[in-house]
Amino acid sequence: MSSKENAAISQLLALLEARYALRVLWALRDGHAQTFRLLQDSVGHITPNTLNTRIKELREAGLVNHGSEGYGLTPSGLDLLKRLSDLQAFAGKWQNGQTGQHGQHAQNGQQHPQPVQAGAAGGHPAPGRKPPTPAATP
Repeated sequence: MSSKENAAISQLLALLEARYALRVLWALRDGHAQTFRLLQDSVGHITPNTLNTRIKELREAGLVNHGSEGYGLTPSGLDLLKRLSDLQAFAGKWQNGQTGQHGQHAQNGQQHPQPVQAGAAGGHPAPGRKPPTPAATP
């Protein structure tokens, strides 16, 4: 992959990594224009300022437009979501695999390894912390 292609991918990922950017695009995926208020409800838990910022960025990127009926996806925005639609199929398979792994480990009497917390490598307490005292058994 050329450095120019890498730069384009990095730029697109930076745009999509912004908080709620993908949710805004996903909310518009059905092709129906949405008013600001409806879009805010569709995205959920987004402040008006954040939504304004995301819309501005997505419009500048040519992915979202604003018409007389509200906000919608541009042809580029539709193309992007079409390409991202494979994520929906992958997510379903991935989630089923995750659920299957948890169930399989439970059936085998195994537990999933717990993530190691910072400063707790090797099961030792972080510097400056006392190890937990075992609970007294009755």
